[in-house]
Amino acid sequence: MPTRPRLVRSIPFWGLVVVSIATIAGGWFITTDKIASMTTTLTDGTATGVDVYVGQSIAQLGAILIGAGVIGVLIALGVAAVSTLRPHAPVEVVEPIDWNSEAETSAEGPQAAEAKADAAPAETAEPVDAEAEAGPTRPEAPRDASAARGEGVGTVAAR
Repeated sequence: MPTRPRLVRSIPFWGLVVVSIATIAGGWFITTDKIASMTTTLTDGTATGVDVYVGQSIAQLGAILIGAGVIGVLIALGVAAVSTLRPHAPVEVVEPIDWNSEAETSAEGPQAAEAKADAAPAETAEPVDAEAEAGPTRPEAPRDASAARGEGVGTVAAR
């Protein structure tokens, strides 16, 4: 069963969240800036056709960016909700803990544990091999001086 990293460590997920929030912030800035500019020019009576008509289109672009950012955040929340439904690999217990044995050894102390280790039966030891006790044998010494210097078949003597 292939395992995927947790959602908290997923770079695409956090990329979606960051880009969505940045899109919301950018759309908010564009919309409020353009609407404030249009309001001041219309109340002053200095508004031109470009300020009014182009300003409306840019404010609408800001609103679209805000909507796209909100949709991105909703998708990120949906992905987070769906990731909780994904089955996780069960935790494998290698060896169950025997709490009684630890309590006994800690109550007896380290001296009792050493005494038990020293009293181990000698039957578990491996049989001794007579050749292994003698140790490794030495290789024979070369018979002539040229072999001792490494001058032999296939070697070149350094002079």
